[in-house]
Amino acid sequence: MDHYDLVVIGSGPAGEKAAAKAAYFGKRVALVEKEFVYGGAGVHTGTLPSKTLKETALYFSGKYEKGLFGVDKTFNHQASIKDFMFRKNFIVSSENDEVYQNILRHKVDLFNGFAEFRNDHTLLVTASESATEITADFVLIATGSFPFHPDNIPFDRIRVHDSDTILDLDKFPTSLCIVGAGVIGCEYATIFATMGTKVFLVNHSEQILPFLDGEISSALIEQMKKAGIEILFNNSVVQIQKDSDESGPLSVMLANGEFLTCDMFLYAAGRVANTKLLQCQKAGLQPGKRGVIEVDANYRTSVNNIFAAGDVIGFPSLASVSMDQGRVAVSRMFGINDLPQIDRELPFGIYTIPEVSMIGTTEEQAKKGDLNYCTGRSRYRDMPRGKIMGLEDGFLKVVFLRESLQIIGVHIIGQLASELIHYGMMLVHNRLTLTDVIEAVFNYPTLHDLYKYAAYDGLGNLNGHKVKK
Repeated sequence: MDHYDLVVIGSGPAGEKAAAKAAYFGKRVALVEKEFVYGGAGVHTGTLPSKTLKETALYFSGKYEKGLFGVDKTFNHQASIKDFMFRKNFIVSSENDEVYQNILRHKVDLFNGFAEFRNDHTLLVTASESATEITADFVLIATGSFPFHPDNIPFDRIRVHDSDTILDLDKFPTSLCIVGAGVIGCEYATIFATMGTKVFLVNHSEQILPFLDGEISSALIEQMKKAGIEILFNNSVVQIQKDSDESGPLSVMLANGEFLTCDMFLYAAGRVANTKLLQCQKAGLQPGKRGVIEVDANYRTSVNNIFAAGDVIGFPSLASVSMDQGRVAVSRMFGINDLPQIDRELPFGIYTIPEVSMIGTTEEQAKKGDLNYCTGRSRYRDMPRGKIMGLEDGFLKVVFLRESLQIIGVHIIGQLASELIHYGMMLVHNRLTLTDVIEAVFNYPTLHDLYKYAAYDGLGNLNGHKVKK
């Protein structure tokens, strides 16, 4: 029986980075992956595929380019579903190979098969024609999550989809009903709307993405409506009726008694941690609601030598965060202590059209916390680079403390928001002020001017008048 310093279960963002780091520091590492592809949902069904489809939709639609240079692009044929999926498939294949090669470069032993605990130090790995027992000083569970399937939704992978199977379409839907206005639902709603699909977005509450600054959330709703997305707030789906003709429309019954007729359906409301087959109870571990594993600040579970990271531990379930959760877990379990923790203030990037990104305190949180705050804004269309790029919508908002001018939150909606947020992240992490931003010199013209003019606007709002920019 082979013995390892660490066995990692799952090759997604958390598992891959944890395995590579432990091996880098001289540990004997095994990685167990149930699929014959690598990278988990981050590569195959989540982060990278959906973001690639977003860029593809922008390219084919010419959304940000129509008439910008006096001419419109034309294609020599109508974009097909094969065209639409081409770049996504290329990126998935490329990153799958990259993850696999990274595992090999670090001399991590790779086991393809299903892992289950025999006890807290022993795992059985079962493949199609074999079963192998391995032992380890430490185990890291990084098995990710999969889409939640409620009983009243008749998933068929043809017209009724979850966020995994929507990536395998063989035709464009003429109309699409999406349930769930979370990150996944909003991203796919704007992607398909940009490609000309009529989209209905059903949400159980009266607000989308409630963790966002309210002004940003409202602006996103406005942009979605301009794109033709019909948002049905405070509603849910009771049942879906299929026409006897497989090519016929779907009839979606809503909780308010109304019916929607659509070509396809996407359920994007929640995920389940992938722990069911692990036999965690044999290791003394009991997953919680929807299979989520509870961990402490060091990503250690209730069993001393078992750690967990990534989607399997729940919020925030971001690939970017999962990578560093895996690294921190390894640092803690082996006492390396090169990476003691992840920053408490995390950037959020939502790859809708337009993009949304944020870091730090929202205006609503500032009010609720009774902070003496003020805000400043700048708009893409007022920036020289924004004019060059033809950007008519979008803005950046800073939230800062009145007395110190310290910036405590940055919120952006608009093109490249997920890139622009990182300067804001440094401002918030380093407790910098409006003055620090104004003193900085940026390349000209760039969209980073948004920060400087938001700072000037904030000073004007603070003093009750507009200052010269």
